[in-house]
Amino acid sequence: MPIIRKHMADAHKVMIIEDDRFLSTVIKAQLEKNGVVVMQAFDGNEALELLRQDKPDLVILDLIMPKTTGFDVLRAISASESLKSIPVVVLSHLAQESDIAKAKSLGATQYFVKVKVSIDEVINKVKSLLG
Repeated sequence: MPIIRKHMADAHKVMIIEDDRFLSTVIKAQLEKNGVVVMQAFDGNEALELLRQDKPDLVILDLIMPKTTGFDVLRAISASESLKSIPVVVLSHLAQESDIAKAKSLGATQYFVKVKVSIDEVINKVKSLLG
């Protein structure tokens, strides 16, 4: 069921932080079909800059990225008073229990392993977290 808003100003805002441009664009298109405003960052540095400029309602975060890792982005989000309440959905190739535990200890709300999850499952989780 789509998330319907009367005005774009009322729309939920999601930031996708993912260096795989194809995957990022597919997720963006699915979220936009549900009335979500989407921002994209393709590396950790760009993500941190965008987060300082415009606070999203939710972040979808890859962990393996150039320049600044997703773990470092998670650390920055959890250390920031203005950002630490933002739910972060991790979408990563890292499947080790230690990586999942580390991400959750740094504030990840949900953790998906890319090869074990469908785009629809990610979109449905995002929709449920946005309310």
